[in-house]
Amino acid sequence: MKKIIHTSEAPAAIGPYSQATLVNGTLYISGQIPVDPETGKLVEGIDKETHQVMKNLKAILTEAGMTFDNAVKASIFLKNMDDFAVVNEIYASYFDSGVYPARETVQVSCLPKNVDVEISMIAFKD
Repeated sequence: MKKIIHTSEAPAAIGPYSQATLVNGTLYISGQIPVDPETGKLVEGIDKETHQVMKNLKAILTEAGMTFDNAVKASIFLKNMDDFAVVNEIYASYFDSGVYPARETVQVSCLPKNVDVEISMIAFKD
């Protein structure tokens, strides 16, 4: 059974996709960029961008009845790999249990709206 997950606490999709899809306990979250859902505006600066992306992911997880503890896989896309240490530190701070999902981080030439970071995630709950 497939259920579309949507919350106003995260930015609306900017294309033909859903914020997330829940299938048999597995939540597939679309890539989140640093858009503040209250204003619809991008936040700037890699620190603020990363925090906003993580807040957006958290809002979607919450809507699905999950937390970062349910995350099993994350994909981080960076415009500049020199931002890796900052993004990594902020990302890690959202996992209270200290148990982290599998992950890859890749540098890309461009991201939607020319942001510096985008993160997608897969989470699971029985």
